[in-house]
Amino acid sequence: MNVRTPDPNPGWLSEEDLFEARGRLPMVYVEAVPVRLDPLGFVNEVGTLLQADADGNMIRTLVSGRVLYRETIRAALLRHMEKDLGPLAFPQLPISPVPFTVAEYFPSPSHTGFTDDRQHAVALAYIIPVTGECSPRQDALELTWMTPQEVMSSDVQLEFSGGRGALIRQALAFAGVGN
Repeated sequence: MNVRTPDPNPGWLSEEDLFEARGRLPMVYVEAVPVRLDPLGFVNEVGTLLQADADGNMIRTLVSGRVLYRETIRAALLRHMEKDLGPLAFPQLPISPVPFTVAEYFPSPSHTGFTDDRQHAVALAYIIPVTGECSPRQDALELTWMTPQEVMSSDVQLEFSGGRGALIRQALAFAGVGN
């Protein structure tokens, strides 16, 4: 069962070519941790997407997607934020395209702790403040805003797949949450 929404603008590869490429070379992705900030700029909410995986299990995930051929990192971030959170999310893209971390996903468990059974992927990860109204689109069933304490709870951390719970912990540490 494939729950993935077909990309209306697949870029430079057909689905068959993409499948073939994923088996031969790493794919470049962007991942975004959507946050809401208080008036002083501190993270007070973290947004996570609820999706069904290929087996029908409910999992939490982040805004994520491929960087297309000839697409800038900033353009990829904006495209995926709008695709996953809706056109009225109003993301505040960073001035610099430097990620808070680089996550390397492998098709089987590895020392990185990040897995993606489809491919070897290198993901540039960002914390992106949003100021508008968000409505989940594409494969997401809902967007849940949680406090940093809630998203760091062991119950919620278990809902993330592929190591994304660790990515949330890294994002919040980078943002100074818990210091």
